[in-house]
Amino acid sequence: MAVITLEQLQHQTDGVLGLTLLVASWAGWVLHRSHFCTMGAISDWVIMGDRTRAKQWTLAIAVAILGFGLMSWMGWISPLNTIYASAQLPWLSLLFGGLLFGSGMVMGSGCASKSLIRLGAGNLKSLVVLMAMGISALAAMRGLTAVWRANTLDLVQLPTGPGPFVGQWLASGTGWTLPQAGLVAACVVCGLLLLWIFKTGPALPTSTLLSGVGVGAAVVALWWISGVMGFVPEHPETLDATFLTTASGRMESMSLTAPVAYWGDAFMYFSDGTKRVTLGMATALGLLVGAFVSARLQGTFRWEGFTQTADLAWHLCGGALMGLGGVMAMGCTIGQGLSGLSTLSLGSFIAVLGIVLGAVLTLQWQLRRAEAAA
Repeated sequence: MAVITLEQLQHQTDGVLGLTLLVASWAGWVLHRSHFCTMGAISDWVIMGDRTRAKQWTLAIAVAILGFGLMSWMGWISPLNTIYASAQLPWLSLLFGGLLFGSGMVMGSGCASKSLIRLGAGNLKSLVVLMAMGISALAAMRGLTAVWRANTLDLVQLPTGPGPFVGQWLASGTGWTLPQAGLVAACVVCGLLLLWIFKTGPALPTSTLLSGVGVGAAVVALWWISGVMGFVPEHPETLDATFLTTASGRMESMSLTAPVAYWGDAFMYFSDGTKRVTLGMATALGLLVGAFVSARLQGTFRWEGFTQTADLAWHLCGGALMGLGGVMAMGCTIGQGLSGLSTLSLGSFIAVLGIVLGAVLTLQWQLRRAEAAA
């Protein structure tokens, strides 16, 4: 295969970022119109016993898992090229980071994606959350908390045996190829999730089903953009294989904690010449744009702010916990809860467990505080 020119590479990069922005804007529209929210799904179940939004989230996971498994089986992409591929499993960092993120999203009235959607609709509380999250995430990646994280929690690891993905474990036990095992594992997990969605409780509204499918499809689309459209077998300068626009140099899909931090970093230091717009940054911007357009056309856009100091304090604390926890857990409710789980990564299951547990414990604590104050 002939090496592409730098001009061709730039056109390909622009195409990747442009299509990412388009897909993310559509996802932002869907998220705004459907009230898709992981924190809301957990709180609905814990407080009211309503599993509607939990099933909406689960449906998105099922679609993302099946889509990733199919593309892997077709040879378009491989989980080994994703950011979730690692020979060691930093389980303590993933679990503790998930706990912090889950707790923070309850305090901040929503996770990173929900904060972007609310900001697009005019909620300035979410801007405060995103700013606090971005600063905290940058510190966790490059600052004081990064040193603490790297020298403590990240050192507690376990070997992944056959590999960090369920498909690798199945391939090791059956002798199948990774694409074959990955597809079988994806179909089994997807089938179990769909069984829970459609065989338990009342039937879901059509709008809920469509939004779940839509969000899952957006995750799959971004995997294709990153892993197929953005793949360059030989970079014209290094001659190495590369995935264009990703911050990690590997395949990436929808994830928001680090990209929000990168926007803050670029806002302050873009002129130093080392900053570039990444796929994750384009995704975050697209969600914001999609929510803004949806809110304006729907007539629901309105400016909102804080009226109580205590509310501001809780949102600042929530944003800071999400930034720190999101970096430690290698993703948020989207980065691990959808993109990570779509690969059937063992680490993603641990991180999501931590997120759910942190959210449930914080919700129960808030309920007890409210009852005591009544």
